[in-house]
Amino acid sequence: MRNSKQFPFLKKVNNLGQENFVPYVPITLRYRDISVDSMGLLDTGAMINVLPYNLGLRLGAIWENKTVSIPLAGNLQPIEARGLVVSVMIDDFPSVRLAFAWAESNDVPLILGQVNFFREFNVCFYGSQLIFEVCPVLDKS
Repeated sequence: MRNSKQFPFLKKVNNLGQENFVPYVPITLRYRDISVDSMGLLDTGAMINVLPYNLGLRLGAIWENKTVSIPLAGNLQPIEARGLVVSVMIDDFPSVRLAFAWAESNDVPLILGQVNFFREFNVCFYGSQLIFEVCPVLDKS
């Protein structure tokens, strides 16, 4: 991919002590005038981006002021979530605006899903090499 950056899969250990390699990408989130660096889990099976509660607070968002309710699915279904739009940067790519379901839980990772991370970035996974490649979508026509 042109203008792409490669990132390694990161080793994570689950509750049972099993090691897994997962595609986390370093990301900078900006809301109003506050920036926070974090790691986002690329999840091609997630329909929407999900932001953990404490990360939204660190960005200066106020839960009570966000009134658009976002229904979550799967194992996140019982968690209340509200809409929050944040500017994000990956590496030195131009910033883009992503819509998040801001979850009222700190037990969820920062998830980058179909709406709208995978509409803003092309991603190619090389699982056997434990790397992935990210490239901004330049022509959205």
